[in-house]
Amino acid sequence: MSSEEEALSAPGTGRIAGEYDTQEAVTEGLLSLLTPAVQEVDDRVRSVRQSQVDLQHSIEILNDDLKKISESHGIPADLNPYVKKLNNTRRRINIVNNILQNAQERLSKLHYNIQKETSRKSIVVDDKADAGNTEEAPEPTTSSSTSE
Repeated sequence: MSSEEEALSAPGTGRIAGEYDTQEAVTEGLLSLLTPAVQEVDDRVRSVRQSQVDLQHSIEILNDDLKKISESHGIPADLNPYVKKLNNTRRRINIVNNILQNAQERLSKLHYNIQKETSRKSIVVDDKADAGNTEEAPEPTTSSSTSE
C-alpha cells in the first residue's frame, strides 16, 4: 500500500477510506432495513403469545363449566371426549407458547446484537472521523551540515 493509500485508509483496517465508507453504508442500510422488521416480528410474537394465553384461560374456564354442568345434571352426559379434546388443545397451546417464547428470545438477542454492532460501528466511525480531523503536522526536517 502506498503512503497516499495509507493516509486514506480507515484506521486499523488496512482498507481504503472509500471502501470502508461503502461497507459502513451497506451495514447501516441493512441495519435500517432489518431493525423495523425485527421489531414488527417481535410485536406480532408478543400479540400471538397474549392471544394464546387468553385462549388457554378461556379453555380452562370452559373446561370448568363443562365439569360443573356434568356434575349438576343427573343425566350422565358423556363429556369425557370433549374434555380430552380440550386438554389436548391446552397441551398444544402450551407447546406453541414455548415455541413462540423461544422465537421471541432469539429475536431479542438478535435485536441486542444489532444494537451492539451499531454502537460498535458508530464508535469506529467516530474514531475515523476524529482521526481524519486531526491532521498531523509534517515532521521538521533537520539538516545537519558538517564542516570539514
